[in-house]
Amino acid sequence: MGGETSISPEMLEKLILSAVVIIIFALLRSIAGWVAHKRIENVKARYRTGKIATYTITILGLFVLASIWFSGFSNVSTYLGLVSAGLAIALKDMLASIAGWFYILARRPFEVGDRIAIGDHAGDVIDQRLFRFTILEIGNWVAADQSTGRLIHIPNSLVFTTTIANYTSGFNYIWNELPVMVTFESNWQKAKEILTRIGEKHGEEAGGLAKRAVARAARSQMIMYAKFGPKVWTSVADCGVVLTMRYLCDPRQRRSTAETIWEDVLNEFAACPDIDFAYPTMRRYLNTEEGKPGTGGPVRNGGSADE
Repeated sequence: MGGETSISPEMLEKLILSAVVIIIFALLRSIAGWVAHKRIENVKARYRTGKIATYTITILGLFVLASIWFSGFSNVSTYLGLVSAGLAIALKDMLASIAGWFYILARRPFEVGDRIAIGDHAGDVIDQRLFRFTILEIGNWVAADQSTGRLIHIPNSLVFTTTIANYTSGFNYIWNELPVMVTFESNWQKAKEILTRIGEKHGEEAGGLAKRAVARAARSQMIMYAKFGPKVWTSVADCGVVLTMRYLCDPRQRRSTAETIWEDVLNEFAACPDIDFAYPTMRRYLNTEEGKPGTGGPVRNGGSADE
């Protein structure tokens, strides 16, 4: 009948061979994933090995399928040349993401497990793929870089157009600051000594580890720090004296270390009657009663303020 279609033996052979190749390479991919899961205990190394195996097997499979459907690789090259111009226009964003994937593999601005900030997003990198990478979001409506629980999928092409901040690559610590404000009437020198002692208590171990980390990173990057210990800086605000504690901490422990330090500060200050926290308030100030001598105070012995 005129409406009947038939498949030529050559086409049928290619279809059967293609199905066999797909099944074989799918099995190879599953076996590679199973072996990596059984033999590699480190999660990061297992993930990386699985990705390399997947990409390698996929590329080999595509070449085998191309050799089945085209009579030699010269025809494959001709075919790819014909469609490349159209693909470059139609799939511009996808090609840019593929280029970004190669850039990430070659230059390693970040790896799986790193904490990064890119554009308006920040989080821990949990997956890298050909077209995108995925981060577990931190920050946003949650304070102190804690996880929000959201997964954000970011195209690889963004690495070419957006600034990337890496919290954990090379120098694995960040500087954190805690401002503590005391009243002008407080013994701020004593308060500063207390804060310095608390900072040294919590920052000594991180400072030693950071010093060794910088020594390692300095071999490939120009990271230079002269001091790694905690420091308390003094400044003045409208409500009181500001004592800012600056210390090193693990990027993922910023909130917990701040909590521990604040609890020590609260306990120490509670035991000091001459130290009070400052906060926005209103007060009545009479310079003639509270001011220093010579600044408009009361005049005795019949003198005048102009004398």
